[in-house]
Amino acid sequence: MTLKKILAIFSVLLVLGLSIYGYMIYKKIFSANTKFAEKEVFIYIPTDSDYAEVEKIVAPYIENMDNFKMVAEKKSYVTNVKAGKFLLKNNMNNNDIINSLRQPVETKLAFNNQERLEDFAGRIGSQIEADSTSLMKAFTDKKFLEENGFTEENVLAMFIPNSYDFFWNTSAEKFRERMAKEYRKFWTAERKAKAEVQKLTPIEVSILASIVHKETVKTDERPRVAGVYLNRLNKGIKLEADPTVIYAVKKSENDFERVIKRVLYKDLETVSPYNTYRNFGLPPGPIAMPDVTAIDAVLNPEKHNYIFFCASVTNFGYHEFAVTPAQHEVNRQKYIAWVSKQGIKR
Repeated sequence: MTLKKILAIFSVLLVLGLSIYGYMIYKKIFSANTKFAEKEVFIYIPTDSDYAEVEKIVAPYIENMDNFKMVAEKKSYVTNVKAGKFLLKNNMNNNDIINSLRQPVETKLAFNNQERLEDFAGRIGSQIEADSTSLMKAFTDKKFLEENGFTEENVLAMFIPNSYDFFWNTSAEKFRERMAKEYRKFWTAERKAKAEVQKLTPIEVSILASIVHKETVKTDERPRVAGVYLNRLNKGIKLEADPTVIYAVKKSENDFERVIKRVLYKDLETVSPYNTYRNFGLPPGPIAMPDVTAIDAVLNPEKHNYIFFCASVTNFGYHEFAVTPAQHEVNRQKYIAWVSKQGIKR
């Protein structure tokens, strides 16, 4: 066999070998490498994770970890790990998986109707990486509170219920700053002007709105309820709002899991700055997180002469309103009789 033939055969074998090798590499990179049944899954990589930790996190979803690691090394992912929430789709190949792990997706974070700052921190801590402890520390930081005009008692007013997009690995401090920015954005010049008309600051609006929010779930009734409380404030009459008493009782007993459906006479004597049966004016902070409809109800109250209201026993969920104590007493006795008939003792 001539040298020329030997070289020709060698060349063919070399090309064939390279082709096979290339195909094998191609297959490792571009063949599907997932092993979950769902259409898609989300994985969460904590802040400061290294590649070894990533392997442990993705292992339940990857069919061949050796192939995954090879591609991760080729694409320099092993030295450039990103933290966050990531989307993996069924039948993704290794190339797409690594690309996906470089593109964190946002979390749609929603909240409303939180009774206390602690509850709110727990709710947020279940949706982003920052835990409730770090969130509480950020929310109650003295420097932050002073710079933004809040106190520990009223800072709950800063959080406007809505849905927001956040990256999962957002820190407690960055979450707090974003919420402060959203608060400032919410309080437009128009809303501030309406608050001034009611002789209230934005924080005071939120405090009163929290009471309105708790008094009625009927959004169409909230402007009327707000009008009652504003009438009482303007006349120097105690608010005497049952939701503030319920909050005061829960706070004094440190039991916010307790359900109180009926306010008793002894509850009205609860010593607390939140008890508006004992104290004039507004409580020191919100008794819950008011939604936007409650805030707007305080800013746009119904104009009337009502001073009293009581739960209706004929139009459930709504209230009966009165101008005089005598009118209110009639409505109150109807409600007391109905509650007793239902056997509601607490």
